[in-house]
Parts: sequence; structure tokens; C-alpha cells
Amino acid sequence: MSAASNGSFDPRHRSRALTEGPERAAARAYLHGIGFDADAVSRPIVGVASTWIETMPCNFHLRALAAKVKEGIRAAGATPMELNTVAISDGITMGTSGMKTSLVSREVIADSIELVAKGHLFDAVIALSGCDKTIPGAVMALARLDVPAVMLYGGSIAPGRFQGHDVTIQDVFEAVGAHATGRMTDEELHELERAASPGAGACAGQFTANTMAMAFEVLGISPMGSAMVPAEHASKAEAAFEAGRLVVEVLHRGLRPSDVITRDSLENAIAAVATSGGSTNGVLHLLAVAREIGVDLTIDDFDAISERTPLLCDLKPGGRYVATDLYAAGGVALVARRLLEAGLLHEAAINVTGRTIGEHAREATEAEGQQVVRPLDDPVKATGGLAILRGNLAPEGCVVKLSGHERRHHRGPAKVFEGEEAAMDAVLHEGIEAGDVVVIRNEGPAGGPGMREMLAVTAALNGAGLGEHVALLTDGRFSGATHGFMAGHVAPEAARGGPIAAVRDGDEIVIDVDARRLDVALDDSELAARLAAYEPPPPADTTGVLGKYAKLVGSAAEGAVTR
Repeated sequence: MSAASNGSFDPRHRSRALTEGPERAAARAYLHGIGFDADAVSRPIVGVASTWIETMPCNFHLRALAAKVKEGIRAAGATPMELNTVAISDGITMGTSGMKTSLVSREVIADSIELVAKGHLFDAVIALSGCDKTIPGAVMALARLDVPAVMLYGGSIAPGRFQGHDVTIQDVFEAVGAHATGRMTDEELHELERAASPGAGACAGQFTANTMAMAFEVLGISPMGSAMVPAEHASKAEAAFEAGRLVVEVLHRGLRPSDVITRDSLENAIAAVATSGGSTNGVLHLLAVAREIGVDLTIDDFDAISERTPLLCDLKPGGRYVATDLYAAGGVALVARRLLEAGLLHEAAINVTGRTIGEHAREATEAEGQQVVRPLDDPVKATGGLAILRGNLAPEGCVVKLSGHERRHHRGPAKVFEGEEAAMDAVLHEGIEAGDVVVIRNEGPAGGPGMREMLAVTAALNGAGLGEHVALLTDGRFSGATHGFMAGHVAPEAARGGPIAAVRDGDEIVIDVDARRLDVALDDSELAARLAAYEPPPPADTTGVLGKYAKLVGSAAEGAVTR
């Protein structure tokens, strides 16, 4: 435990080396010239790591939030220094080659925050996140730095209105398939696209951004009560100000990420993903955070926790409600309370607020008549929203999302595609039939490179009316907005010699959740022969950041981290 327990923690434990003493006169001169006076330089320095960018709604408002965070830091007696890093919009790049950069950006975000914080000897760091990879990327950096830290999520967008009902970006992706099959007109599609994303904030359903925001609040690295405050809600600025004050308090207490991110708190986060029907990307990102902090966590832990955790949240993409509804119902604290009631919460795990998750859970308020978070005696499903399967197609494992549908078994002929574009073309031109198993390979961490999400394909299948009649497996990923019978993160991936490379059109594939198996009806000798003969498509990206990533990235079963 840090020195906070005996009150001996120095709040200027790093910045003294940067700004104190006659020999540091040049450093102080640089800072004086840009507005940091002698008083500011003498205070603890807190890095404000923002992922603001003008390319998407998810992070568009973070510049304004960062200003409020800095006000809170100054009010608490410290000096903020803002830095910015990159962000990629999953939703905007989806279905294009640009989506290859999304998961890669997680590593770049973590690296860049780590570099600036180490280079400028920040005493503490608060990171502001929005779109999917900025959230785990920021927490990975905080774990590496292990200085007092807080992560603040920018919040969700409000739902749009279309033809008298609430809609999210999920509806637009599915509308593409409906439009392609004549079930939606040009004008209806244009009207929907104008309505579905009405302002700033991350995607409204329990997609990857809101999944990870909830997970990290339950984990404890984000202040309880902050994540579900909507992006454009009147109280978001106040939440940002208070987060700025809090990070200085965390600094004075000497509370480090290694005090917060433990085996118990990671299990709490996994339970939150499972009970909320959250994104399969939660597996990838929590494995990565565990690796950064040095906690032994495996892909099989997710299966065990999900199997004992009831699915209680009726959230999109499989349910009826969105993040703003969860906020009104009682927020993440209410979800934690349900887990506590079920005996599934390690209640002694600490939050950056300085209080335990159990204390926060017991104080949760619940809106009268709310239906977003179900009672324990009336779950959406008896078990959680994901499962880990193995088998001769996934020796290292794969992830299946169980929320939003009732299917647990599928047997059918393979339709094999070398990449997402070919599969999307088949969906839009009626090349997929009921009963098929769509196999998309060479989309893994190295083979893509970048492990693209297949939302465009899965949404188009649903929009075309095939969602309940086909299955899909890939060595790539799925968006949190994906719903249907889908197996992702198939490992090893095709580019690294995984058995998914051996599958041919017409091969019988069986997905059996109850047996935890993903298999192709081939014997070991035939699989081996086919793998020996398989030649993957030549890599499209051999230079630059994508080429470097392809060489360094590991298996999805271990979080797709670089090494």
C-alpha cells in the first residue's frame, strides 16, 4: 500500500526534480514564459490527459470538460498541465480500411500519455476519455505510470428521435441492410441519419464506450457516480470540476492505481460487463489493463464470472434502454447494488473516492418504477452476457455475446470470406442464406492488422432479416452495438496459423455454447494438411504504424497487447 496510510506521501514526489533548486532555473523560465508563475510552479503538477478531437461526437466536448477539470485542480491547490492525444472514431471508420487504426490507437494513447507524464514528471494524472479505445488506452497508461490518478469519462450522447421513437447509431447501421433489401426507402434512411446522433457524447447503448465506462467505475479508477452523467447534461461540468478536485485529493492520499486495480476489482468490473450485457470488447480491454498492472487474469475468468452472474440490465443493443435511461434509473451505483445483493461483488475494493465499492453500492438510489436494472428475482437471463468457447477452431478461445438473443447452438455450412469487405458485399447482394455460418478471417490483431469490428456486416445481416437465422465467426472483433449469434476474437488468428485459416466453403461448423465448443467437422489430419497448404492474402500494411503493430501485437486471447 502507498504511503497514504501513514500520511507521509509527498504530493510533489516527482515534480520537485523538475522545478526546485537553482539548477532548475531554465525549466522554470520556460514555464514562466507561458503563464505559470512562481506560485503555480511551486505546487504539485497534475497532468490533464485529454483525448479531445474534432472528428467525432464522442470526444468533441472534452476540451470544454478539460477546462472545468483544470478549474477543480487549481481550486484544490495544484497546477494543471493539459496534454492531448489521439482518438479514432470506431463508428465513423466502421466498414472502411480506417477501422484498422482503432485498436492500434489504444496502444498509441497509452504510450503517449505515459511518455508525457514520465517526461514532465507529473505528480498525478487525470485522463479524459470518450470513444471506445480512449477509455482502456487511458487506464492502461495510468496503470503503467502508477502515480495517483483518476479517469473521467465524457459521457453518453442522448438518443435521437425518428418516427416517434428513440433511436441510436445502431439503428442507422441496421438500416443499411434494410435499405439494401428494399425494406427502407432512400428518404427514410436520410431522415434517420439526420436524427440518430443529436449532439456530443459517446454512443448511447451499452456498446463498448458505455461498457468500459461502467466497468472502470465499478473497478474504482473512475469516481462513482461520474460515468453515466450524460455528455451534455447540465451537471456534467460540475462532475468535471469535482473530478479535478478529486485527483488532487487522491494525490495527497498517495492512492495509486496499483492500490485500486486489483484481482478483486477486476472481477467486479467483469461482473459489471456480464450483468449489463456489455460489449465483448470488455474482454480484450480488461485483459490488457490486468497485464499492465501485473494481475494474473485469463480469458477463462470471464466465462466463470459471466456464468454465475445474472443478466440484469435491459440495455441496447439487445434490450430496450440506453445510457441516459440508466442514469435516470440510478446509474452504475445501482448496478453495483444489484451485484452486492447477489453476493457477486468484492465489496472491500476501493474507489478513487476513498470509499469502498460496497459503501457506494449501499447508498445507491433507485428511481421508482424504473425498468432498466431488473431485480434479482426477475433477470433478463439467469447468466451473463458473454461466454468463452474453445474447440478445434479456437484452441486459445473465442468470445460469444449472449445478450440480445436466445440462441445457444448453431450448425451450418461455412461461407468463407478473406476480409470484411467481401463479406459485406455478399450480405448486400443476397449472397448469404438462412442457416449459413459467415466466416470472416484475416481480420485479427496481426492479420488485419488492427482487428477491425464487424458491425457493418452484423448490422446489415440484422437489417436484411437474417440476424436470427445465421451465425458469424471471425478472428476480428465485434462492436458493442452488435447483436446476434456471433463468435469473435477467434484465436489463434488466421495470419498466425490459427485453424480458422483451414475452413472452406461448405464445411460444417458447430457453435455450442452449453458445451463451450466452436468446431469444424474436420479431423486433425485434414486440418493440419489444409493449414500447411493455406496462403493468407499478402499483408496490406507492412510499413508505418500498422506494419509495426502487426509485428508486435499478441493474441486476442491475451488482450491483443503489443510486446
